[in-house]
Amino acid sequence: MHHLFLFVFIGLVTVGSAHASPNEQANDDDYSTQTTVENRPYVFSWMDYPHPTVSLRGGSTTGVSVTLDTQASEAWAKLQADGLSSIQRDAAAILAMAGDYRATFDFLETEVYGEQTTPAQPYRSWGTERIYVLEHTETSIVLQHVMVMFMVDEGGQTLGPYVMKHWRQDWEYEPTSILEHIGNRTWQRRLLSQEERSGQWVQTVYQVDDSPRYALLGTWQHTANYSRWDSSPGWRPLPRREYSVRSDYHTLVGPNTITVLPRGWIHSQDNLKTVLTENGHIDQENPAVAREFGVNRYDQIIDFDFSAGDAYWSATQGYWNAVRVNWSQHLAQSGPIHISKTCDQQPLFMILFETAEQIHLGNRYRPRRHDRHITETLDCVVNGAP
Repeated sequence: MHHLFLFVFIGLVTVGSAHASPNEQANDDDYSTQTTVENRPYVFSWMDYPHPTVSLRGGSTTGVSVTLDTQASEAWAKLQADGLSSIQRDAAAILAMAGDYRATFDFLETEVYGEQTTPAQPYRSWGTERIYVLEHTETSIVLQHVMVMFMVDEGGQTLGPYVMKHWRQDWEYEPTSILEHIGNRTWQRRLLSQEERSGQWVQTVYQVDDSPRYALLGTWQHTANYSRWDSSPGWRPLPRREYSVRSDYHTLVGPNTITVLPRGWIHSQDNLKTVLTENGHIDQENPAVAREFGVNRYDQIIDFDFSAGDAYWSATQGYWNAVRVNWSQHLAQSGPIHISKTCDQQPLFMILFETAEQIHLGNRYRPRRHDRHITETLDCVVNGAP
């Protein structure tokens, strides 16, 4: 079994071109047939895409075939049950996100601002992951994503499994405070009034190293064929897919939507790629460089071997729980908290992942020794110089 210390997504990309049907007749009211350029690809929201092909960023490897589940999940049946209170139905929708999925990640700039006139390369990648329920009360739920991937090389040989602890989402009903990203890798806890938090669920998202990413407040609504959580807008730091290639903006600003369906769920985003001044305010002369729409789709799968992920999590969950506890102590402080990417020039996630891998390989979690290491590591990155 292999364990990856880097973000890796299995990308399986198909790109086609859009052509007008021979049966379509041009007319004065049909601007599409007048402006369509032969051999230009179809790109959502860009009629005259400026390139003859679409060059995608993202995963470029091929994964093994997966089998989509055609049956509604048991969690969906529980969500639709009669007699649930409002908060119980909300919690059932959150719990329905747990399970086995093929996850796809798609992002496209739909608007560009300033001197830029064409969108950045669209992004697509996908992977396979199991989502575990770590904690569950009526008003608090913790979900942990773990990726397990098998790749197919050019000769057709299957490689893997590759396992990686992925992101985490914590849900809390009517929280008294929210941890907000305020730019420049800095977060601050803000107290919420009774009016702000009434009927609200906060989703707090954490990175693979359990450092904070963002938190958003929103409400659930439920229908016969979907349940949806709509958040208020909030700030988010650049994801890895962006900060590794972009330096012209500093934060994503916008709302999120999570839609739970009978056979999976969808996370959609409407992001403004926002520019900040040195003091952390939105630049009034150049507030944003683009607007981006993102769709992360979690399709339920069956008959996929997630046993390597189960083994990894069973061996390391005590260690990662200690990491979460240590983070919670740092994040409870009232003032701003700045988090550096590295400690002694090593990425934070690499330090924690290496220790977790040693535990996984048989050195078992030893609270006294490992907790001291966790404390020293997080103390090294918290409130470091911006």
